[in-house]
Amino acid sequence: MNREHELTRLAQQWEELTIANDRMFSMVMENNAICRELLRRIFPELAIDRVQRVTVQKQVNTPLDARTVRFDVYIRDDQQRTYIVEMQVANRQNLPYRLRYYLEQVDHSILGPGDNYEKLAGYPTYVIFFCDFDYYGQDRPEYRFEWRNTDQPDLTAGTGQQLVVFNAQASTFHDKIGVAGFLKLMHNQIAAGDPLVEQVTREMKRIKQDPERRRDYMKYELDLMDARSDGMAIGLAEGKKQGLEQGKQESIVAAAKMLLGLELSRTVIVKQLMSAYDLSSAEAERYLKRAQE
Repeated sequence: MNREHELTRLAQQWEELTIANDRMFSMVMENNAICRELLRRIFPELAIDRVQRVTVQKQVNTPLDARTVRFDVYIRDDQQRTYIVEMQVANRQNLPYRLRYYLEQVDHSILGPGDNYEKLAGYPTYVIFFCDFDYYGQDRPEYRFEWRNTDQPDLTAGTGQQLVVFNAQASTFHDKIGVAGFLKLMHNQIAAGDPLVEQVTREMKRIKQDPERRRDYMKYELDLMDARSDGMAIGLAEGKKQGLEQGKQESIVAAAKMLLGLELSRTVIVKQLMSAYDLSSAEAERYLKRAQE
């Protein structure tokens, strides 16, 4: 597919973006009023007055040998409470471990060298994921978690941390879910009469009419496609090179691991392995399974 076709496709893709797209979600959440209203609906008990700081696509400084993380939206309110808000469409079967790692990284962003642990007491942390899948399989629109005594559930550990996972695939949304309209909007369903939904849809329209935003999005997607294309070529070439030294099976596993590192879909990886190594679909699946072990 030539560049002109790619640009046409991306232009159409831009017009069709929904709030479920993490980049569109991040751009919408740059609006402080929308941020505040969304948080108020998730946590009515916190009586949030103002949002003082909103950073999108925030990367946390980590040790050089640690995995880096980039938050979709990093928010600090007027009471120094920190909120990490993520949009997650694909189920990569690792949600609990991402939640765990995100909590740790938030603390890294707060506690500096030489700081006393008590400093964390002034920075309650909330990690919120809007998911287009039901990881926990209970058909609930909302799951809330915090550290509690297993023998005495009313006794909390007092860490000041809470995890909230929303499930846009729930069959019903009960009245207590203040973000029901937002969850429906993830599927492009407009809940009439919901002020938050109206705010979000207006903001999305404004963003899509911004030529600079449009250019940035298309450049980002083109650069990403180029990087993935280059990465696949390097990965497959390196895999074949290793095969000369370690044997064909090891080379295929090595190539599969490199393709996994690019976070490509399972279907794309299987097709690449089939093409590069003349494998059947079943054979490519087996090698992919080995690479994931």
